[in-house]
Amino acid sequence: MARELEGIRIACMATDGVEQIEMEEPVEALEGFGARVDLISIDSRPIQAFRHFDKSRTFGVDKTIAEVSADAYDALFLPGGALNADRLRTERGAVELVQDFFAQGKPVAAICHAPWILLEANEVAGRTLTSWPSLRTDIRNGGGRWVDKEVKVDGCLVTSRKPADLPAFIAKVIELFAGLPAEGRARDLYRSAKAADEVEAASRASFPASDSPSHW
Repeated sequence: MARELEGIRIACMATDGVEQIEMEEPVEALEGFGARVDLISIDSRPIQAFRHFDKSRTFGVDKTIAEVSADAYDALFLPGGALNADRLRTERGAVELVQDFFAQGKPVAAICHAPWILLEANEVAGRTLTSWPSLRTDIRNGGGRWVDKEVKVDGCLVTSRKPADLPAFIAKVIELFAGLPAEGRARDLYRSAKAADEVEAASRASFPASDSPSHW
């Protein structure tokens, strides 16, 4: 297996309500390419992931937001899930960590509702990005340009809309994080491990997964 990300340290920031497939699949791919990925959260207890509106598995936390800084990592990954993103954008430490990654010019990847955190950090203005469609007005109001594409790269930022975009998202994330033209290899790796129809099925089953139901 290719090791383009050998020695790369990535912070994956998430909390309860994270959409499982949007965190688990990119992390597996990144680690498969040799990266070390730490799950960073608000506190040290395991976080509860979701599939659509249903609780799924929990994930152990490696470090808390208070224990880390952007200096210790090469890149930041922000998975989706409305509850996850909404909670993180209210945490001052989470917002400041995002700001520090951008201030240092380090790559940031965000999928689905994760751009809410970027908005709170005032890092959307002047950028072109995509997201789950319900965020498009928020992004425009924040000074960004929203596009309806499976993946969009703008400088150090890569964004995608939903689980069905994961093959393209993972490919571009690996390319951006490694600084190498790895898209073809990344896409092949992902699709050999997780068939495209499985991703599509997960998307149909879980979306609009990141949109909170009216009773939440």
